[in-house]
Amino acid sequence: MFQVIGERINTSRKLVQAAVVQRDADYIIEDVKKQQDAGANYIDVNAGARIGHEKEDMKWLIDTIQPVATIPLTLDSPDPAILEMAFQMVEKIPMINSISLEKDRFDAMMPFLEKKECKVIALCMDDSGMPASSNDILNRAITLVEELNKINIPTASIYIDPLVQPISTDSNKGIMVLAAVRAIKARFPQVHITGGLSNISYGLPQRKIINRTFVSLMMAAGMDSAIIDPLDSKIMATIGTADMLLGRDDFCMGYLKGVRSGMIKS
Repeated sequence: MFQVIGERINTSRKLVQAAVVQRDADYIIEDVKKQQDAGANYIDVNAGARIGHEKEDMKWLIDTIQPVATIPLTLDSPDPAILEMAFQMVEKIPMINSISLEKDRFDAMMPFLEKKECKVIALCMDDSGMPASSNDILNRAITLVEELNKINIPTASIYIDPLVQPISTDSNKGIMVLAAVRAIKARFPQVHITGGLSNISYGLPQRKIINRTFVSLMMAAGMDSAIIDPLDSKIMATIGTADMLLGRDDFCMGYLKGVRSGMIKS
C-alpha cells in the first residue's frame, strides 16, 4: 500500500513556526492527530526555518509529538548533528530525510547513516544540478542504492526521490520522471519511490487537479510513497482509489473502509 509522509510539521509554514516560537504544544499535537487520522504513515518533522534555533526547536517538536504519535517520524534536516540528536530521541524506527550525491551532503551524511536502523530518503541530486534526463535520474539512483547498501542500509529501506520538476518549463518533464521511475523499479524492485509531487504543477493554474492526476500516473509507474499534505482529502482519495486499481488493496478493503469513513467520495 502507498505510504504517505505528512509534510505539515515544518517551520517554513507560518502557523507552525508561530506555534514553535510560542511553544504552543496544543497546535502541534492537534495537527499531528489530524494527519494521523487522515491516513499518514509518517510525520515529517522539519525545524530548519529558524536559523540558529534548529536544535532546540527540533528537540521541542519531538518531545511534543512523540507522546501522541502512533506512527513513526521522518527526521528532516541537512545537519547530521541535529539528526543524531533526534535519532536518539525517537522510539519508533524513523525515516531520515535526506541524503543526496552532492559531495558535501553525501560526505556528511554517510558516517551518520552507517550502522543506523532507519529508512532513508535519497535524492537524485548531485553537484551538477537537477537531472536532465531519465537516464540521469536512473544513474544517480543506482549510485545511491549501491552506496547505501555498502553501509548496510538494505534496498527495501531506501526511498528514492527522482526529483519532480515543473512541466510548465518543459513539457517533457512529466514523461521523463515517469520513465525514470519505471526504470528504477525494474532495476531495484525492492526500492521505494517517494518525493514531493507538487513541483510538477508549479507555475500553472488549478494545481491540485494536476497533482491528483500526476500521482495516479506516478503510482502506475511504481511510486509507492509521497511527501504530501494528508489533509488534502481529494489527493488522499485519489491515492486510495489508485492503490485499489493497481491491485495493492486486497479485496478492496482499504477502498471500502475509506468510502465508509467518508474519506473517499465523489
